Amino acid sequence: MSYDYDTYLSPYTWRYGSPEMRDLWSETKRRRLWRGLWVALAEVQAGYGLVQREQVENLRAHQDEIDVPHALEIEAEIQHDLMAEVRLFAGQAPLGGGIIHLGATSMDIEDNADALRLRDGLDLVLSRLKNLLFVLADKIEQYASLPVMAFTHIQPAEPSTLGYRLAQYAQDLLLDLENLGRARRGVKGKGFKGAVGTSASYAELLGGAEKLAEFEARLSMLIGLPFFTAATQVYPRKQDYFITSALAGLGGSLYKFAFDLRLLQSPPLGELSEPFGKKQVGSSAMPFKRNPINAEKIDSLARMLAQFPRLAWDNAAHSLLERTLDDSANRRSMLPEAFLITDELLLVATRLLQGLVVNRPAIERNFAAYGPFAAVERVLMALGKAGADRQSMHELLRQHAMTAWAAVMAGQANPLNELVCQDAELLCYLPAAALQELMRAADHLGDAPQRALAVVEAIKQQTGADK
Repeated sequence: MSYDYDTYLSPYTWRYGSPEMRDLWSETKRRRLWRGLWVALAEVQAGYGLVQREQVENLRAHQDEIDVPHALEIEAEIQHDLMAEVRLFAGQAPLGGGIIHLGATSMDIEDNADALRLRDGLDLVLSRLKNLLFVLADKIEQYASLPVMAFTHIQPAEPSTLGYRLAQYAQDLLLDLENLGRARRGVKGKGFKGAVGTSASYAELLGGAEKLAEFEARLSMLIGLPFFTAATQVYPRKQDYFITSALAGLGGSLYKFAFDLRLLQSPPLGELSEPFGKKQVGSSAMPFKRNPINAEKIDSLARMLAQFPRLAWDNAAHSLLERTLDDSANRRSMLPEAFLITDELLLVATRLLQGLVVNRPAIERNFAAYGPFAAVERVLMALGKAGADRQSMHELLRQHAMTAWAAVMAGQANPLNELVCQDAELLCYLPAAALQELMRAADHLGDAPQRALAVVEAIKQQTGADK
């Protein structure tokens, strides 16, 4: 069997994800892990006198002779992928081949191998997420005090800073870092507990159930993986649910960042944009287009990632009694794709932030158009302190604001500063200079810059990095 561009290939085979993540979830890696577990099992069994040391060394000598095409030929005959690998391995290692898989059931091997891949996949995700946070921290520091218009209901609201907006994304990602770290620390394998999780087959081999705890502890130490205390034929499928949920949570954070970027790249706002190559083509029909294709890719893939926790939930809830096989087929794609999507999301988001284009003229244009409206609140507070009637001042300022809004909607410059600072009634309470100062919307930032920098410090603390 061969695969080329004349047959269907998954986009994750070549388009999405890194070579490292593809290698981790490859068929070769899977079978190499299986063989490593068989060797570890034989190693521990040798310590109990169940197999000969020479047999173990013979298995180890042939451990890396992976031959997937040959294994698939055997599988086509016997209809069992793991037993096909057993037969292939046994044929390559004639001295040790007869003791491969002694006492084990298929899921003693497959589920522990999956747990090892989940662990290593989370390690790679956490490394990429920390790198993304480092890049984001640089941007937050750079733009902590740059005033921008904040939007609620996708309508201009009050001033904020670009750094503070970026800090919101970073704070979400820090929560994801905590959640994914917790998931990583909790990864466990099934252990070696046999067909229904009672370890009865191993008890027979060892000559008594009293030896089982030590036997499994030795295996856990040898392969570097903790085991669940209780298991059925498989490890609890709840583990898949927790991990895919953590990955999907990260996807949600990156989705929001990318969606906001798509909004802000639209020319009517035009404040931010993703990097665009000199030879990049934006549209086949419209040569002028600069579409946010990478942000759109993040949202597309994250939307897919969000579906996997539901599938993992079904697998956990429907694993009837000591196990059913109706999760097996979908897990072959669910687990690799969840990690490959997450990998791609992090890589693309990092590139977007590294090359993020900040259009200061557009930021200043939008701020000049909408910022003065937010400053009116400051004027109202100052008038109240000066003894003016709050209700009458509110109505007067509202009328000026509506006049100014009509001008802005007509494409004119915002006249609100002049309307406020030249109003005779307002000048009875505050001098023109004071009104001018109050109408400086760029000063109406609260402690946004300081809070943005506090998030940078949190990034340093939670990643253990002193940038």
